[in-house]
Amino acid sequence: VQLVESGGDLVQAGGSLRLSCAVSGIAFRINTMGWYRQAPGKQRELVATITVSGTTNYADSVKGRFTISRDNTKNTVVLQMNSLKPEDTAVYYCNADINERPLTRNDYWGQGTQVTVSS
Repeated sequence: VQLVESGGDLVQAGGSLRLSCAVSGIAFRINTMGWYRQAPGKQRELVATITVSGTTNYADSVKGRFTISRDNTKNTVVLQMNSLKPEDTAVYYCNADINERPLTRNDYWGQGTQVTVSS
């Protein structure tokens, strides 16, 4: 099982970006999925998560600007980022809690995608 991310780019403040993450390989069940980010010199932090049923959770810093969604038929999760700010600059990582088999469960991370917001 692998997580493959796409969508990172350089954008001006106020702009938008859409990050996508696809789960490749065979998985029995994909549980909560989410996005995290890590800025230079800082710890990795939660951006947003979404459960199988669609319940979402956002960091206070992105509420009202970012939207997380998932397609359970395609095993994908998307982060729509609007009104971007320079402080959103970071490497963004996709995360998924996956049961490869009914009794085998692991946490998976993507390779990261760079988002840079210029002022």
